[in-house]
Amino acid sequence: MQMRASHILVKDRALAQELVKKAKQGADFGTLAREHSTCPSKSSGGDLGWFGPGQMVAPFENACKALGVGSISDVVQTQFGFHVIKMTGRKD
Repeated sequence: MQMRASHILVKDRALAQELVKKAKQGADFGTLAREHSTCPSKSSGGDLGWFGPGQMVAPFENACKALGVGSISDVVQTQFGFHVIKMTGRKD
């Protein structure tokens, strides 16, 4: 299965929680990513493109598997920091 997601990566859990709230209230995810993310993907609104099993660290991949297309995650912690994830696509 291939998945496509966008994310916002930050170092602070409180900021990540604030961004989850804003995104779930309808703020533009791409704009939030460009303004706050520390990942190079911020220049493309957080878009990570398509990826398959084993290409992302386990906590990130597991969170993606649990999301429906268009859904936004709660805060996901990895060794890179705190992520807010938006599932943007899925194909078998």
